[in-house]
Amino acid sequence: MWGPAMGLPPRLALSVLAGSGRSYILESGAATRKGWLARTRRGFSEIHPQPLCDTDFEYAPAWAARARPEPTYHIINDKLARNIARDILGQENPSRQLIIECNPGPGILTKALLRTGAKVVVFESEKLFIPHLKSLWKNGDGELQVVHCDLLRLDPRSKEPVRADFTSHAVFQDLGIEPVPWSAGVPMKIFAILPNKHERRVLWKILFDLYSCESIFRYGRVELYLFVSEKEFRKVTATPERPDFYHVLGVLWQVACKIKFLHTEPGSSFNVYPEYGNLEKSKQGELLKVSRKNSLYLVRLTPRRNLFTEHLNPMTYETFFHMVKHCFGKRNAPIIQHLRSLSLLDPLTILRQARRKPSEVVVKLHPYDFKKLFETIQCSEDSVFKWVYEDSLEDIEL
Repeated sequence: MWGPAMGLPPRLALSVLAGSGRSYILESGAATRKGWLARTRRGFSEIHPQPLCDTDFEYAPAWAARARPEPTYHIINDKLARNIARDILGQENPSRQLIIECNPGPGILTKALLRTGAKVVVFESEKLFIPHLKSLWKNGDGELQVVHCDLLRLDPRSKEPVRADFTSHAVFQDLGIEPVPWSAGVPMKIFAILPNKHERRVLWKILFDLYSCESIFRYGRVELYLFVSEKEFRKVTATPERPDFYHVLGVLWQVACKIKFLHTEPGSSFNVYPEYGNLEKSKQGELLKVSRKNSLYLVRLTPRRNLFTEHLNPMTYETFFHMVKHCFGKRNAPIIQHLRSLSLLDPLTILRQARRKPSEVVVKLHPYDFKKLFETIQCSEDSVFKWVYEDSLEDIEL
């Protein structure tokens, strides 16, 4: 199993222990642009690695951890709940599966899961629902544990201090959940309806946790069942055949996970709990009216067993993120122009080894092609320093 400083060479282990969220400049074979100018006379291309304005990449504002929870969607359709329970459990024995449900509200899906005999843990952020959720165990055949917190807000990647008991490590330890190796099967399945207001930021946060093996992914290849909006569904699943939606978010998710679309549900299948609890009836009615116009898409995201390699792993993933994000800064430019700005290595040699044509543009590359390019550069022995960074990109925080 991958984890911080687990089974790594001493120099790299020290780099990991120095703190999360860092780019491992010397260890990953990277050089800052300032240092690069002192080492080489090769000129720049017209594309420089600048901090790019990317609407897919949203940084958490400083107030995020203190803000009130936003409106949450709850399932109110019994038939839908039974169908989702069937999707999540599959053909496996329900009693041997651990299902985690985020913000279940009235617990319609929770009841459907318990009737099958599954082991269910619910994370509910609104305390008004807690007594009702605890009472569901009496009427079900499975096992139920209720935790009063929001799973999607655990382990924030901002620099604000976090209570020691408000981390996934502390909560999962209390629940008796143990980590398993990454190469093992799926240890648990998580169901969530992503909050519409900050949906993309949540998707980015989960991506960072996945590639770094932090938070819920400390426990192995956790499988996700997420309801997302149509807009984010299109972005996460887009390929070069749909260039209008194809962007950084889709590349990184498709490299990391096997993505399966399950079904679409109309907004009428859900209720909305307002962010301020006691909202005026008129405003709550407006909120419901807007939400019911939009359909939600249920997708299954299963982390790939072979995601991590010698060259792409929790130590080097930030460099991979930087490479993909930089390439989409000018999505219609030939990939060779980006490589001239990103790496100290000869771009023609890299492209030849990766079996790509110099004239190919970024938007024509499939997600796997980006991973292959990255690993080709990483495994090269032509130079100690392989990557070029702007100083402002050496620390990437969500």
